[in-house]
Amino acid sequence: MGDDILTLHSPCKVNFFLNVLDRRCDGFHEIETLIYPVPIYDELRLQHFKKGIQLTCNDARLKIDETNLVHRAATAFFRAVDTGKGVSIHLQKNLPIAAGIGAGSANAAFTLRGLNELWGFPLSQEKLVKLATALGSDVPFFLQDKPAEATGRGEEIHTCESLWGLKGTSLLLVNPGFGISTPWAYREYSEYRNTFRIPVGRTKELTDLLSNNNLGAASGLFHNSLEAPVFAKHVILPIIKRFLHENGAIVSMMSGSGATMFALVSDRVTAEKLRIKYHERFGQLGWSQTVLL
Repeated sequence: MGDDILTLHSPCKVNFFLNVLDRRCDGFHEIETLIYPVPIYDELRLQHFKKGIQLTCNDARLKIDETNLVHRAATAFFRAVDTGKGVSIHLQKNLPIAAGIGAGSANAAFTLRGLNELWGFPLSQEKLVKLATALGSDVPFFLQDKPAEATGRGEEIHTCESLWGLKGTSLLLVNPGFGISTPWAYREYSEYRNTFRIPVGRTKELTDLLSNNNLGAASGLFHNSLEAPVFAKHVILPIIKRFLHENGAIVSMMSGSGATMFALVSDRVTAEKLRIKYHERFGQLGWSQTVLL
């Protein structure tokens, strides 16, 4: 084993569809969702270390102890593989925290991927999925790199080959500068469950339309069940959603449990213009990014 540093770029995601179903006996909710990987990245740097797990991070808001998802992922790997050594990991956070875009889950998944590579791929994909599932519902998605439908509590991944309806479009992601607790959002949703019930199966309907290059027909199917409880508390978010829609978005909605909102637009230039308008209207605070799909 050399001392070379393995550098990985850990992406984020948006949920183009998130239907929250009934609560399971394990306390989680059944969901159906269409998840799209977004090429905006945190960075992980992994290097062999004499013993244990040494984690550093550029963002002082993140704990770097055993509660950190990256640390937990490394711990899970070393329990599964007796390497006789440890690892030094530096996490360069560029993405917002608790933002509904899965950045922390991606960090965990890419830690597993990186450690498996660093030690010569001792774990099968099946074993990695098992470790990832124990870490969190979004983590298994980031063990692969394609859009996917997810069911169960989010850990059952069914990849989508080509969503042609999105080719050439762009996303604008905006986060107003605060995070939202995912467990809180799911708990609160129980009050809205019967009011905002969506039929099961819409994920596949949306995926089929996008796969057949029919964004126009698909645009009315984008949905996020968690908008109901989150918008009720954080009233700036529906205002942002309406603003994005009124200023050129084909689709505007919240990703995951929020507070990141996104606009799907026709091209990158339109996304950049909308980004400027957004900051003119809502100020310079918070985080925003555009990306070509």
